[in-house]
Amino acid sequence: MRLVFWRIDLGARGPGYALQEVLRQGQSATAKSRVLAHLEPDILVLSGLDFDHDLHLLRAIRDMITDHGHEMRFSFAFASNAGLRTGLDMTGDGRNDTPDDTQGYGRYAGERALAILSRFPIDQPNARDFSGFLWKDLPGAQLPTLAPEARAIQRLSSTGHWDVPVILGPDKRLHLLIYQAGPPVFGTDGVKNLLRNHDETAFWSAFLDRRLPMPPPEAPIVVIGGSNLDPHDGDGRHDAMRTLLAHPALQDPMPASKGAALAATDPASAAHDGPHALDTVHWPDRPGNLRVSYILPAAELEIIRSGVFWPGPDTADAALLHPKDDLRTPHYPVWVDIDRGSVRATDQSN
Repeated sequence: MRLVFWRIDLGARGPGYALQEVLRQGQSATAKSRVLAHLEPDILVLSGLDFDHDLHLLRAIRDMITDHGHEMRFSFAFASNAGLRTGLDMTGDGRNDTPDDTQGYGRYAGERALAILSRFPIDQPNARDFSGFLWKDLPGAQLPTLAPEARAIQRLSSTGHWDVPVILGPDKRLHLLIYQAGPPVFGTDGVKNLLRNHDETAFWSAFLDRRLPMPPPEAPIVVIGGSNLDPHDGDGRHDAMRTLLAHPALQDPMPASKGAALAATDPASAAHDGPHALDTVHWPDRPGNLRVSYILPAAELEIIRSGVFWPGPDTADAALLHPKDDLRTPHYPVWVDIDRGSVRATDQSN
């Protein structure tokens, strides 16, 4: 059973633009769909695409992937915090109508959202959306200075934190713990973004340790998503990522690629401390290539193989990524193959 995560970066121009690109089979959407069909995921988590209430964009992407030869019947998404208006001045600049005056940076509601496509049914009634969890309620929260009214409503998730069960059989569920954190250095409020980026990943460690009001599922889990945080290099407070990677409930398959190792010759990356082959994003300038996308299965699950789809230039797969401008994203897909038989049976309500 193959799980894939990709920060796909499809959207962000305005409401409806991404859907138009997919429906007209635009260059970027076509190239990305071809890559995803080639990877043949059983469960696919995407970030960086726009959310609409009826999931028109997600289903259009699904249909395009099907046209390229790989079918995933089931689709699901919760609404995103990105672009969700608060009506308050969240930054203290005297305005309440900027992209920063939202629950997650965004010029319009639904910008840069998360979504799931799957070959297996999704247990939608038992899916949990933690996106409304307040930042101040995280144990040990590294809160910036906020006005009292902003602190009272500020959510932790810049996009979302979800627990979504996928039905693998009559008595088998795999719970996807999904998120996409904001970047640690971005926009006009750098301190806030740095601290929030840390705490968005720290949320899962607290969740797995049962330090939150919401209990973790009893069924097997996979933490999957984008932390925008390398455990060693680049910007950000790396301890949150290192703590999650070392959590006893999880295992790190350490997906690697030849392409990432070769790309480490960029001056911004060559001096990094972390293993170059594990990088998932190509930023040739500062901060350099980093590992920011993750699939972390439960420690009890059996990993068959893993990787980052970042092939070396001398391989047949490289043609799917070139010309690179067609993809319009610096991120590469991460994949992990799990032995489906290692997913133990549990009560269906878990």
